[in-house]
This record gives sequence, structure tokens and C-alpha cells, in this order.
Amino acid sequence: MRKTFSLTHEKIKPARLVESSKSYIRKYIKKERKKALPEGVDFWDFDCKFGPTSEYASVIHVDDINKAIDEVYEKQLESFYVEVIAKPGHRTKKPKPTA
Repeated sequence: MRKTFSLTHEKIKPARLVESSKSYIRKYIKKERKKALPEGVDFWDFDCKFGPTSEYASVIHVDDINKAIDEVYEKQLESFYVEVIAKPGHRTKKPKPTA
């Protein structure tokens, strides 16, 4: 998903637009996680970018998207860009601590 969300509307308040954009992103991630996993894959991982525009988007973790949206709202920007791309993920074992 590559999308620019606008936070300006003549009838809808910006706070409501922020909540609807968060909901849209959560639904997209949930839908992607429900897809069948290819063989040899443990889970769906996500490459995410966030910024005021697509040119200035920087890489962030999927868990930090809501925080970034809140920061945009506090700065009173008119729009923001989000890119969420699903990719196969492989779990790695944590090394055992040596005593």
C-alpha cells in the first residue's frame, strides 16, 4: 500500500481524519497478515516508510506508524504519506546466554 492521506476537509475535523487513517492502515495490515504464507516462511513482515510526502519518506518500524501519525497531527500538517509493503519473514533463534 502506498497512499497519501489528507488531513484537511471542509466538513470533517482533522482528529477524525487521523483516526480514520489509522483504522485504514490497521485494517490493511490485518488483511495482509491473514494471507496464506509461502512455504518456508514463518510470518509476514512489513517494510514501512512514512513522511510528509513520498520524496521525504523515511523508513520506520510498523509499530511506530501510529506515533508518527500523531506527530503529524500535532505539527498540523495537511497530509502525510505511508508505504506499507508485506514481505516474507523468517524467525531467528536468540542466542543462549553463557553463564
